[in-house]
Amino acid sequence: MDQTARQARQLDHLAAAPPPFPSFAMPGVGGPLAPPPPDPRPVLELEGEEYEDELDALTDWVDDFLMPVYGAEVTTASPWCPRWQEHDVVVAWLHALWLAYQQHKEADAGLSGMLVWHRDCLLHTMAAVRAPGGPLSACMTSPDRPTHRILPGPPPSTRAEKAATREETTNEDDDDAENEEPDGPIERAR
Repeated sequence: MDQTARQARQLDHLAAAPPPFPSFAMPGVGGPLAPPPPDPRPVLELEGEEYEDELDALTDWVDDFLMPVYGAEVTTASPWCPRWQEHDVVVAWLHALWLAYQQHKEADAGLSGMLVWHRDCLLHTMAAVRAPGGPLSACMTSPDRPTHRILPGPPPSTRAEKAATREETTNEDDDDAENEEPDGPIERAR
């Protein structure tokens, strides 16, 4: 019992003691908490200068690191586009790859962080972006013939078309009803 009381007093003393280095405020130990880092947002959700800055940084990474190291050659089986920034789907894929790269190269990702990035992120992204039928398939398939063309996307679903048609019809009916003269006392009373 004596030992328990002594340990309780020691714990109370340690809990009440000031931090060992008050001038070096450590988060959660007597000092202010550090603000959390901003959550990364998908690049296509950004607007204006924020989008342009992010796209510039992404372009630097793609042009200076990704393509020289992992770009391989440009062929019909692996097309590329020097104006890839104009293909929204490619920008989205490469931005996600870049964010994953930043996460997996950090020390807290462990020794296998970059292996995981190669296996789970790089291979899949490059296969999707540079596929023969992918978003760059109408662009450069040979370095000797640089081309750029954005393929049209799919049309809206039939459900969206029906809803738009219904809305137009409803608006036209409302306009017609406003312009009609009442037919009699019953119509005027409504």
